[in-house]
Amino acid sequence: MTRPSDTHRPGEHPLSIIRDNRRRDPGTSLEPRRHGDVEPARQADAVAGETDSLRAQLRERTADLQRLKSEYDNYRKRVSRDRRTVGEIAVANVLTGLLPVLDAIDQARKQGEITGGFQRVTDVLEAELAALGLQSLGTAGDPFDPAWHEAVSCTRSDHVEQPTCATILRPGYRVGDQLLRPAQAEVAEPPATR
Repeated sequence: MTRPSDTHRPGEHPLSIIRDNRRRDPGTSLEPRRHGDVEPARQADAVAGETDSLRAQLRERTADLQRLKSEYDNYRKRVSRDRRTVGEIAVANVLTGLLPVLDAIDQARKQGEITGGFQRVTDVLEAELAALGLQSLGTAGDPFDPAWHEAVSCTRSDHVEQPTCATILRPGYRVGDQLLRPAQAEVAEPPATR
């Protein structure tokens, strides 16, 4: 038996044998497909149906994910808002407890009893309370606002055109928009028009 490499002639290229070692799928045939095959059309329809189904599932999962993300964002905002509210309530409760101390300091200041080291202590205390958001309400000459002021007495005056706080008897306090205590004031009203 002769091998192909043995039969070549001088000046010619030797013959090569090529073997196809690729494996074929068990469900495929060795025959070439014809144009009128029904099988590829059926497979294409099945693939298209499966693709549509997968796209619908993807849209559904994406919508679910967006809903969950939105719910989580709302939850996070609600928790943050609730924490702020609880913090503001706690600060307001502490500051409400300190209002009698501030009243005593105010009375001592009016009597000239706060001097020296006590002056420094009251200044630091008031600065720290202001840093927590405590604001004093009520100055003589302010327009009377029943939301922020409490009228203790009312008199007529030719010097005002609208109800005005003539004298502040006890200052009021607030934290942000939350009223801790209204300012007590003597109110001056304009004379009645006839």
